Amino acid sequence: MPSATTAATTTNVTIYHNPKCGTSRNTLALIRNAGIEPEVIEYLKTPPTREKLRELVAQMAVPVREVIREKEAVFKELGLDAPALGDDALIDAMLTHPILINRPIVVTSIGTRLCRPSEVVLDILPLPQRGAFAKEDGEQVINEKGDRVVGR
Repeated sequence: MPSATTAATTTNVTIYHNPKCGTSRNTLALIRNAGIEPEVIEYLKTPPTREKLRELVAQMAVPVREVIREKEAVFKELGLDAPALGDDALIDAMLTHPILINRPIVVTSIGTRLCRPSEVVLDILPLPQRGAFAKEDGEQVINEKGDRVVGR
């Protein structure tokens, strides 16, 4: 039987969250539906440091470009779509304009993921879902048994 410390360690979850984003809200709700109260970092209020942002990108094992939000007006204004721009320039832009950081990013003991769509979080949660869950738009993601709904 795991000790209380071990159980707490396996359920440590952090979400880099934007409460104005529906995908971020749905992801947070899925985490809570597993009975986990995560550390919520509203990254627009408390942006990550350069080191933390680089660490998150490395943990996700994705190119920096996959973590930048291309839909924001400032993305085009700054010319961030230029292929010649390197990772340092993109990270500088995200640190100067945190709205450019794609969300939500979730960190668990199993892995770190950009949770778009929100159900990506299910792959890295250390605990199962505890009941039915539907996204804000009504799309059923988890059934009453706590299982993923497939074939949507």
